[in-house]
Order: sequence, then structure tokens, then C-alpha cells
Amino acid sequence: MSTYVYGITAASHPALPKKLSGVGDPPRPVRVLTEADLAALVSDAPDGLRPKRRDLLAHQAVLAETGAAGCVLPMRFGSVAPDDGSVTDVLAERAEHYKERLRELDGKVEYNVKAVHDEEAVLHRVLSENPEIRAMTEANRQAGGGTYDQRLRLGETVVSAVKAREAADAVEVRGALEPVAAAVSTGPESAGWLANLSFLVDRRAAETFVTAVEATRKAFPHLELRLNGPLPPYSFVEPGPAEPADSVLGADAGEE
Repeated sequence: MSTYVYGITAASHPALPKKLSGVGDPPRPVRVLTEADLAALVSDAPDGLRPKRRDLLAHQAVLAETGAAGCVLPMRFGSVAPDDGSVTDVLAERAEHYKERLRELDGKVEYNVKAVHDEEAVLHRVLSENPEIRAMTEANRQAGGGTYDQRLRLGETVVSAVKAREAADAVEVRGALEPVAAAVSTGPESAGWLANLSFLVDRRAAETFVTAVEATRKAFPHLELRLNGPLPPYSFVEPGPAEPADSVLGADAGEE
């Protein structure tokens, strides 16, 4: 029977809540595998596991329940090892790395911030900032709309200006929020988003961080910001030395 892995914690972590269950239908009971000073939260892995909403929520619920009592290094959904022995072997081999991450992430949570332009608002901003675009727009208006080539050139110039504004705004959003976070990680590019950033935040500073996001919204009315969190620190569970990025117990995890 293969083993599904939810996360790694210290062996001294408080006991699991009674009858804690995880993924699968019926849900598999969650249990603990220990190796020296470390523990892995696992269950039997169901056959044919797919990222269905029920199982995604079950994975997150296990991390939320156990994380409330102490630091847990979260694994991504679908982390499966061949058997229990494989899990404990990895805990032993990479013990120092996991212990260091547990110390570093203790008392911290993750917030994910995504940013996108409000299309109408950013066009107004680009127009106000760019004299060339204003002049081209006015010239086309006076010419009854302008020729095909003139309209094409205007469109290309606007697109270029919007892309430049996207890059600048991504830097601005990061710069506004990074000072109130312990660390920041750039997420994979997502269609439609000009920024996809994850911030590591001390639990005690969570309110300060959320307030900073609201202030950023007000400072950049041409942006729409999506805030997701607090989450387990998925983006900050880094692979250990010489460890493949897709290793079962080494990959950072995230369900956005």
C-alpha cells in the first residue's frame, strides 16, 4: 500500500486530533510516522487519486488541524511515497534540512497576493502618462478615425505601454508589501495576472500585512488585488540539498 504524505513536523508536535481523516472515499485515517526528531503526517493513499474538491479540502483540513498546534511543513496535494519505509528513510536522510525549515517557519503563515489591471482604469492611466499616445489619439480623431496603419500603430503603442505599466506595477506591489513580510516568493506566471506573489508573514503581524494590502489597493486604484490566506507556508518549504524539485518530500506545495 502506497503512503500519502500531508506534511512534516517535529516528533514533539502535540498528538493528532482524534479520528482525523484525510483524502479518499471513504476518507483514510491520518496517522504519524516518526524518525528520530521528526514526524510525517500520512495516510494510506487511495487508488486513482485526482484533485477533486473534496480531497483538496481534506488535504488542507489536515494541515490546518495539525498546524494550529505547531509548525508543519506542508506537502503539495498528491504527494505519495511507495510505502511507510520510504517516508521514514527520507526523514532520516534530510533530517537537518527539515529541522532548519521547521525552526525558520515556526509561527509564520503564507499570504498569496495576485494583481491584475482594471482594464478601463489602466487605459486612462496610460493615456494620462503618455503624451505620444495622447497626440496619436487626437490626430486620429481629427482625421475621422485615421487610416488603418495609423490605428494599427496606435493600438501597438497602447499595448506596449500597458505591458510596461504591468511590469512596473508588479514591482510596485512587491515593494509595498515586502517590508511587512519575513520573505517573499514569486509564483508561477498565471494567465491574466501581472503579479503572483507569496509572502511569509509572522502570525503576530498578520493584521499589519492585511492592512498593507488594503493600503496598496487604495494607492493603486487601477489594480485589482486578490488576497488569499492565511495559508500553511507552502511556497517556503524548499527542497533540501541536491534534492530534485519534484521529490515527494521535497517539493513546495500549494493549492490556490
